[in-house]
Amino acid sequence: MRHLLSTAELAYDDALRILDTAEEMAAVTSREVKKLPTLRGRTVVNLFYEDSTRTRVSFEAAAKRLSADVVNFSAKGSSVSKGESLKDTVQTLDAMGADAIVIRHSAAGSAAQLAASDWSEAAVVNAGDGTHEHPTQALLDALTLRRDWAAAHGQDSPRGTDLAGMKVLIVGDILHSRVARSNLWLLRTLGAEVHFAAPATLLPQGVEQWPATGHYSLDDALAAAPDAVMLLRVQAERMGGAFFPTAAEYTRRWGLTDERLSVVEKLTLGETGKPAVILHPGPMNRGVEISAAAADSPQTRITEQVANGVAVRMAVLHLLLSQSHQEESHS
Repeated sequence: MRHLLSTAELAYDDALRILDTAEEMAAVTSREVKKLPTLRGRTVVNLFYEDSTRTRVSFEAAAKRLSADVVNFSAKGSSVSKGESLKDTVQTLDAMGADAIVIRHSAAGSAAQLAASDWSEAAVVNAGDGTHEHPTQALLDALTLRRDWAAAHGQDSPRGTDLAGMKVLIVGDILHSRVARSNLWLLRTLGAEVHFAAPATLLPQGVEQWPATGHYSLDDALAAAPDAVMLLRVQAERMGGAFFPTAAEYTRRWGLTDERLSVVEKLTLGETGKPAVILHPGPMNRGVEISAAAADSPQTRITEQVANGVAVRMAVLHLLLSQSHQEESHS
């Protein structure tokens, strides 16, 4: 694995290797000294053309816990505002010795373009490209789900296991969500059954060809007894127009309200009797796609998702850069 660009291209064995490595990294983050010398002397560049809190800070924490040097680049206040191209920016960073470039960009395919170019020899990690994909978010979601799924089935450790038989419902703005796309491909690779619930205006064209079951009613989707419910933020900044009448109408029909929470509270993880779980990639719009009670429910795994994000990104950087270092040593 040279780069991490998409979960659609991520093989089953590679996905499990990342998740199992993330479990090892999670153990490091629980220690008093949260450091490994794995990437000492390596440089990780966070190249962010879009605003981010969780993802950028998570990648920064991950790289630092592996003892890498970190360069944080924000398009705002940089030469990008003066018209510098992505190519020129990357070549400048490459000249400074970047070993890995974590890129978030508004253009779909930007990470793949960088990986395929001769602008840099660095490993490329896609931290979100437009509405295309966000692979590390899907991996941290899978890590979170796998722990509950394994525990519900009496396994002492989730290592080496997948999500075969799990039913995951993804609700909301599928159209603009790179999280939904990355989760769909990864969850399917790991053996899960995926359901979407959204208004017709927030479903992509051709979604009926995707390997997922669609629902135009959230209540009907919940009646299908999912093991996990993932709420998506309504991405108003990407809409530029009205995709539904009002926020209140969206909440009434598509939000995880207190009333729907009472339905979710009765759902279980398969036949185990353990409670179903609620996820959200953040940031949350409390009172819109998720009620305060649902956000703070014992079934919610939102803070676990954030913590798992650091472990997953540590695993990705470790696997990419350790492998590239071994290849250099044998060349």
